[in-house]
Order: sequence, then structure tokens, then C-alpha cells
Amino acid sequence: MTVSSAVARLIAEYQRFSSITMNELFAKDSNRAEQYNIEFENLIYDYSKNKFDEDVLRALFALAEEHHLKERIEDMFIGKKINVTENRAVLHTALRNFSNDSIYVDNKDIMPEIRKVRAKMKEFSSAVRNGIFRGYTGKKLVNIVNICIGGSDLGPYMVTSALKKYWAPDMKCYFISNIDGTACAEVLNEINPEETLFIVASKTFTTIETLTNARTCREWLVKALGEQAVAKHFVALSTNAKAVAEFGIDTKNMFEFWDFVGGRYSLWSAIGLSIALMVGYENFEDLLKGAAAMDQHFRTAPLDKNIPVIMALIGIWYNDYENIHRYAVIPYDQYLKFFPSYLQQLDMESNGKSVRLDNKKITDYATGPALFGGAGTDVQHSFFQLLHQGTEAVPVDFIIPANSHNEIGQHHQILLANVLAQAEALMRGKTTDEVAAELRAAGKDELTIEQLKLNKSFAGNRPSNMFVIDKLTPYNLGMLIAMYEHKVYVQGVIWEIDSFDQWGVELGKQMALKILPEITDGNIAQHDGSTTRLIRKIREMRGLK
Repeated sequence: MTVSSAVARLIAEYQRFSSITMNELFAKDSNRAEQYNIEFENLIYDYSKNKFDEDVLRALFALAEEHHLKERIEDMFIGKKINVTENRAVLHTALRNFSNDSIYVDNKDIMPEIRKVRAKMKEFSSAVRNGIFRGYTGKKLVNIVNICIGGSDLGPYMVTSALKKYWAPDMKCYFISNIDGTACAEVLNEINPEETLFIVASKTFTTIETLTNARTCREWLVKALGEQAVAKHFVALSTNAKAVAEFGIDTKNMFEFWDFVGGRYSLWSAIGLSIALMVGYENFEDLLKGAAAMDQHFRTAPLDKNIPVIMALIGIWYNDYENIHRYAVIPYDQYLKFFPSYLQQLDMESNGKSVRLDNKKITDYATGPALFGGAGTDVQHSFFQLLHQGTEAVPVDFIIPANSHNEIGQHHQILLANVLAQAEALMRGKTTDEVAAELRAAGKDELTIEQLKLNKSFAGNRPSNMFVIDKLTPYNLGMLIAMYEHKVYVQGVIWEIDSFDQWGVELGKQMALKILPEITDGNIAQHDGSTTRLIRKIREMRGLK
């Protein structure tokens, strides 16, 4: 196998560095925490508790330069068609561009259209929140139901949950994405049709999950209020005006988005209408502006001071040289409990690829790692046992606001103490000698000490990043989301893959369309033996002959 000079250098660095521990690095360099720490606006990024030294970092930056990373970053911002398999530009960054600069796709400046949709979102969300746009019977629309799938669901769902402190006090928000009828039924059981606005998000207005759920909600509304109510209780996020009109939605209440914005990057677009409705357009715009600030940092900061670049390169180091193919994201903030779920799609749908940009299979390195996570401190009592004492290390991103929206007693101080302690414990560990000394001090006999000291010891040397924001605001949330977007893109550049397509989700959907009529009518086509038998058994359990 032929390797590049940067890869050969990193292999050599791994062989040199593999036996060095982070405790040794901190003992050797009293300035390590200051050196490997970046402060950007309201964000602190401490990456000192990671398994590298300056020589490893230099080799990682050489790898980035070998892949012309600075040029590839610029390619995205100026609208080059970096989504090569779909021949599309990738311009979610344009959605949060508040400069006067033009951005071109196919020789057309896209910014006037983006500003027009923003203005329409502002006008409509304000009209609903202020009771100007009302339901069919004249009641204020206080229940917002977002009907969508994939990124059109995960992004707005995560953001509205994260910004719940900013919700209009008289409004509630619901999300229906799963084709499971329970998802529809549980929402419809909670809301009043006279006070409900449905948002149907489907670019083509043909997505089977979304349209099935939308039709069920439409039938429910019509049964309660009549056919004429549809135009007052449904809006569309789509480009298919004909299908939208046939559904009964007034096309004046149709909000456009574009094919240069993928689903997992779409919350910044009209897909974010539910966000603007719940938190107000001004706060939605602050979300965009926070992301725009991170965009500028990513685009202009040198590689060795660039937060998303450093995050990405450290991740490459673990994935491809330490052979650690998973990582955890743990926000110590209840409002961010859905942030890891959102990042799962962002990361694993983007970089879960095995074909390079040159149309060759990847055989000699790994791409996207598996991501999992949850809200601290809950997950300390869930999977932290594995993080501390499992057989393999799992890098962790910790996220914590210094100040809470709900400063009750000592709650937030305890939360802060826990996140700092977990990061320190993962790195420092506890030796068997330390455990033995503690047990002796507690009066334990030598036999008990011998039985327990290994079980109660911690290997340590387990890496983590720490992200501290001053408070969870729309602006700061925008920065965090954009930071991870750019990290994912950098890793895609290094792995030479297209981070913006998602062909891997297609096969199962195509096969489901073939199986659907077989479940209904029993005319089963040729499948593997397991699938054929399961279809028959399921039909029997459903009382079908």
C-alpha cells in the first residue's frame, strides 16, 4: 500500500507516541491547558485532555495541508459543486449570510431569494404569534405541529427543545415524523383543531412518510372543521406548488427552499419555520447569526487556531491511527438532551461512506465513527461505566453552559462540578496502589483489598474535549451547531468522500415500497426465506388470509 508523506509521518508519530499518557504530558508541560485552548466569542474550547503532543499536531496539520483544506473550505463558501454525486453546491452557510456579499450558483446570485424567504418567514411567524393570522373559526393558532422526516425533523425538533426557555408562553410545539401511526395519534389526542397550525415539510411534496402523516392530520381536521378549514390550518415547506395546492394549502403560505441545502443542514432555511414560530423571528435570526460567526471563524482562522479544524483532526487521529471508531457527545444541559441525536444524523449520514470522490472503494482506512450520547448527569448512570472501565477508550465531547436559565439552589454548581470531574477522572484514572491505600484507610483487610483493588481501579488516559459557553442562547446554539457541521466537512475532506449525499438511505426505502402491497394483498414476490416467512406470519397475526 502506498501512503502519502503526511500519512507516513502520522504512522511514525503513532508508533512514537502510543505509550505516552496524558498525565505525563501535563506533568511535563505546566502550560498545556493554556496552549491547547481556544476562546472564541462566548465559547471556550479546551482540547488539552487529548492524546497528542506538538509533533502529533504538526503531523495532523500537514495532513490537512496535503488535502488542500483551506482551498476546500473556500470551495464550499463560494458555491462550488462539492456535492459531486448530485452535482450540487453546498450552501447552508448562505442561509445565515447577513453580509451584502453576493453568492452565485450557476451564475445566479442566490442571496435575493434567501432574503425574500427570510422576510416571508418573519412576516408569517409574527402574524401567527400576534394573532393576526388565525384559524378557520377565528381562534388564535397556539399549537404548532411540524410534519416531516429526517433532517427536517431532527433539526427543528432539537432547536425548539433547546430553546424552550424562549417559547411564546401561550404556544406549544409538536413533531410528527415516524410513519408509526402512534406518532400521529398521540399528537392529535392532545390538540384542539381550532387552535392548530400544521407545517408540512417536503421539498417534492411526495415523501411517503410525511405525506401519509399529513393526510391523516388533514382528515382529522376536515372531520372537525370542514374542507374549507385546510387553507387556514396548513402551510407547506416545499417547491411543488401544484401538489401543495391540490392538498388544499394556499400557495401564498408555501415557503421555498433549495437543492443546495441538504436535509440535515436545513434548519437554517424555511424548514426552521417552526423555530421562528415558537421562539420569535428575532431569536431565530440570532440563531443564524451565531452560526454565521462560526462560519467566519472557520473560513478565516488559521488551521492551528481553527476550532472545527482541530476537532476534526483530533477525531481523525483517533479514528484512523488509534483505531477508535466511536465517540460520545455529552451536553450537561437538559435543554440540549436531543443534541446528540441531531449530531448522529449530521455526522453518520454525512461521513458514513465507503466510496471516495475518485469513485474507488475505500479499503485501507476507516471513515465516519459511530456517535452516541445523552444529557449529563443522566448518562453517568447509563453508559459511563463503559467510558471509564471498558476495554476500549471512547473520546468524549463535553458541553456545558457556565450559567443556567434555571438557577435553582445548588443545582447548576453540582452540574458544573460533575462535568469537570468526569473529564478529569477519564484522563487521570486511579491506580491499584491508590485504591489499595484508600481501602486500607477505610479499614479493609488485605484479602478484601486484593479482591477489590483491580475492580475499583481506572486506567485513565481517556480523552475528551470540553466546550464551555456562557449560557444557552439562540446565538450560542447557532455557533455550536455550525461548529459540528464544519468539523464533519473537514473530516470528509481528509477521507476524500462526499459528505453531502446520502445514497445509503435509499435501498431500504425502495424495498419497503415493494413489500407494502405484499403485506396488504398477500401476493408475495421472491425474497429471501426469512423475509417471505415473516411477511406470512405478520399477515396471520393481523388476521389476513
